[in-house]
Amino acid sequence: MRTIWNGSINFGLVNIPIGLAVAQQRKDIAFRTLHRECGTPIKQKRWCPFHERDVEADELVKGWEFAKGQFVLVEESDLEAVALTRSQSVDIDRFVSLNDVDPIYFDRTYYLSPADAPAQRRPYVLLLRAMQEANMAAIGKFVLWGKENLCLIRPLGDALALETLFFAEDVRPREEIDEAVGETEVKDPELEMARQLVASLVGEFAPEEFENEYRRDLRAMLEAKLEGKEISVPEPAAPAPVIDLMEALKESVAQVQKEKGPAAKEAPARKGAASGSR
Repeated sequence: MRTIWNGSINFGLVNIPIGLAVAQQRKDIAFRTLHRECGTPIKQKRWCPFHERDVEADELVKGWEFAKGQFVLVEESDLEAVALTRSQSVDIDRFVSLNDVDPIYFDRTYYLSPADAPAQRRPYVLLLRAMQEANMAAIGKFVLWGKENLCLIRPLGDALALETLFFAEDVRPREEIDEAVGETEVKDPELEMARQLVASLVGEFAPEEFENEYRRDLRAMLEAKLEGKEISVPEPAAPAPVIDLMEALKESVAQVQKEKGPAAKEAPARKGAASGSR
């Protein structure tokens, strides 16, 4: 597996050689901006509106906007003064219950690949098995591409995965939403119908069953244009009528039960029976 960073996990006095490999890669279709007349890609220019002229690369400097329209100039030497040294290790600070880490802190997932030599893989497997049995994850820090990263190491099947985490200051507060929700009341019959709707839609998470339909249709449209076919624009969908919340819930439950058959009607009953037995 191709890795973008090689180093180790420092687990107490144990050193575990690992490689960092990207776990996800979007397959979205990218477009270039072209000149319609000739189909040539457009080049972006560096333009100074004050001097009304193009600016060369050696005339550029970074700036921090401390107030609207006011900047502090930052030279490369200034950044070098606070630059972090590229680390070769992930230093584990503590172990936490995996259930205690809210997914809102997850940024990006990487696979941690073990060392090639069989003897050097034993510490990797040891850490993996210990965390699997305890349902724990490790919190640590490391430096990648000049940036300090908070991270979480967790078991993922028979491998270790590293999640880069947002720092607390990066997560926006939600008090305004909490307050709005806390002030809103729902009626008991509405809540009961909502419970039935949730129960009727319960299933296993199978990511292979979900398709990016827009991406599929976009590829089909581009292939059709490549073949010279005419593209027809569909009629806009009529806005959905506004109906009573309770009626919407009832119709939703009935629709799901109709699509799934008798099994969907039995699901809420089984749920209630299981709750009563406890």
